[in-house]
Amino acid sequence: MKVKIERTALIAGLQMVQNVVSLRSTLPILYNVLIRADKDSLFLTTTDLDMSVRCQVKAEVEKAGATTLPARRLFNIVRELGDSHVELKLEDNNSTSVSCGSSFFKIMGMADEDFPPMPEAGDSAAYRLEQAAFKEMLRKTHYAASTEETRYILNGVLLSFREGKLTMVATDGRRLALVEQEIEFPKEAEADMVLPSKAVNELLHTLGGEGELSIRAEKNRAMFEYNNVAMSTKLIEGSYPNYRQVIPPECEERIAVDRESLLLALRRVSLVTTDKSNATKLTFAKNKLVVTTTTPDVGEARESVPIKYSGKQIAVAFNPEYVMDPLKNLSNDELYFELTDDLSPGVVKCDMPFLYVLMPIRIT
Repeated sequence: MKVKIERTALIAGLQMVQNVVSLRSTLPILYNVLIRADKDSLFLTTTDLDMSVRCQVKAEVEKAGATTLPARRLFNIVRELGDSHVELKLEDNNSTSVSCGSSFFKIMGMADEDFPPMPEAGDSAAYRLEQAAFKEMLRKTHYAASTEETRYILNGVLLSFREGKLTMVATDGRRLALVEQEIEFPKEAEADMVLPSKAVNELLHTLGGEGELSIRAEKNRAMFEYNNVAMSTKLIEGSYPNYRQVIPPECEERIAVDRESLLLALRRVSLVTTDKSNATKLTFAKNKLVVTTTTPDVGEARESVPIKYSGKQIAVAFNPEYVMDPLKNLSNDELYFELTDDLSPGVVKCDMPFLYVLMPIRIT
């Protein structure tokens, strides 16, 4: 293998794939990136056995071939090089020379035939939608996924392709985020899949702002193809709980709130919370929302946010981080809080197919 490639293109390609590389593995080959040169492209592939990512970048291939090199070490070396082009040449004993201007490195690698093969997409029906739309849906839901191992099925995001739309849901049992998007697919392609959080984070990292995304499901795997990237991931197996039953059918009060004003107020009052005491009270009164936090041994904080409201006074306590999560990931200027009383779930909505259900905290 002998190839010449623009340094910035090689850096971009390695950035696309290196997050998958395991930090702790019993298989040394999993620390490496598979580098395959063919025709006018360099293909970079990494895997942790559960997830694999392959990226294609343009290159001048003088001699086709393949090898594997330590992914993070290679990235750190290329990032520090000064010239505009990098030359990679496979030497004997799986070592590869890296030349760039006056810089020269020789890196020891491993044989490419030892690298686990990447699962390929079969002939199942593909769901197609815009990358930007799918990325936005992930951004509006992923933060509500559980990080606890007790209910592993919740450690990811549900993609439900049914009735001509994609419904995306994440919940940890204390809050739930849901967003919907209409897409076209055949009736027989209706399916549910739960993406693990690592795959969700990788998609958020690599999806672009334009272009089409193709999604295929194969048994317990999902395959994503977009731009010059292909990603395969194992799915979380099991039955996702009936999330519809935790959504309140209706609430007594609907209150419009300026998103940015409430976010700033919550950020400030949360400065006096602790891990053990993080309840923040939201009191909705006539034309005013008062946000207060009182923490023993720390102090208290209070902020007022103007609102247009003339209904009954409602005081309800939430974890401020849970309230801020959707506020940070939505772009709407105005949001709506739907509330009944201090013990019933609160619902956050906006002028799009999105809702966020949040369980209140009991306070004395």
